[in-house]
Amino acid sequence: MGWVQGGGTAVGMLAEMLAAGMNANLGGRHHMAIAVEKQVVQWSRELFGFPATAGGLFLTGSSQANLLGVLIARTRALGPQVRFRGLARLGQRLTAYAATSVHACVPRAMEIAGLGGDQLRLIPVDSGQRMELAALREAITRDRASGLQPFLVVGTAGSVDVGAIDPLSELARIAKTEGMHFHIDGALGALAMLAPSLAPRFTGIERAGSLAFDWHKWAQVPYDAGFLLVRDSALQRATFATEAAYLRRAGQGLAGGAWWPCDDGPDLSRGFRALKVWFALKTYGAAAIGRSIANSVALASDLARRIAAEPALELLAPVPLNIVCFACRGAEADRRNADIVATLHETGKVAPSLTCIDGRVTIRAALVNHRTTEADCTALVDSVMERIRAQVVPQAA
Repeated sequence: MGWVQGGGTAVGMLAEMLAAGMNANLGGRHHMAIAVEKQVVQWSRELFGFPATAGGLFLTGSSQANLLGVLIARTRALGPQVRFRGLARLGQRLTAYAATSVHACVPRAMEIAGLGGDQLRLIPVDSGQRMELAALREAITRDRASGLQPFLVVGTAGSVDVGAIDPLSELARIAKTEGMHFHIDGALGALAMLAPSLAPRFTGIERAGSLAFDWHKWAQVPYDAGFLLVRDSALQRATFATEAAYLRRAGQGLAGGAWWPCDDGPDLSRGFRALKVWFALKTYGAAAIGRSIANSVALASDLARRIAAEPALELLAPVPLNIVCFACRGAEADRRNADIVATLHETGKVAPSLTCIDGRVTIRAALVNHRTTEADCTALVDSVMERIRAQVVPQAA
């Protein structure tokens, strides 16, 4: 239950063994492994409602995919010449916008891209931990009045702390009106689109200019299997493609092939990540994975009800998806919550993690593993209550 860990499968392990044995390099050329990745790209486009012309690419994870999203947005704003002339010579000060609950990799992406972390405006969230639209509009207006160039809005489809989903349709509308790139970090929640009962919560995800998500979380694919979808594949290629004599293309033979992934991202040496995703989808099917995801959300809702019924515990955030944040009540609760989690880790029974909600140290249970059951949730509550009782100091007679 700690952090956001996929559980893996035996099928995934087999795929990893086969991929290692093949030792294919998916930087480009014309061979079977490239065809498998192209198939997964097509399935991903269909899942999220992206056009057939959209680009897709396997990466290490959403941290890297979010970085690529920022770089693609930079190219959209300044043109491909930014790759050669640099930000300083172009003389533009770009500003981006995301909720205060955005994953830490997004500010880091701004730093790595040379834009500066200070140029990311962190917008307040509402009681549901979703970005406040009025505050976003005000920030954009204020920056334009100061001579800055707003270029990117980052929405979150499942925040890492509580699983909150930003108002994606409204963010898409604002981005379009303002002429900005709309990127979505869907690392935690985007694959809930596989569950018909949950997909409506993500309305607007199909309007993203780019979308980062991870097969190695809710799809239970072994690490690592991050993914990036980009609506404008030509823009993606303009951001990364480089000509080199030793990468000369041909009309036939192994140097053929219409798609060389090295044109769409920073890596020339790329492992065969697509095989384990292909195996998972062909073996279990999208519907079965979707049912597993829906079950995680149902377990989280039930866990939240159990916690709310315990007088010694309190929920500290809504439970829109699969994450439950709670704390013990009473004096020195922050210290006691940290002690509880550390002790639970050492017992080996349950493993929640810690976060902070409104400045309070919080016990956080993220239900991602397909093997998690109601009995595991019961064990979590019982173990926390046992630690709370052990922390109580008897009063002197």
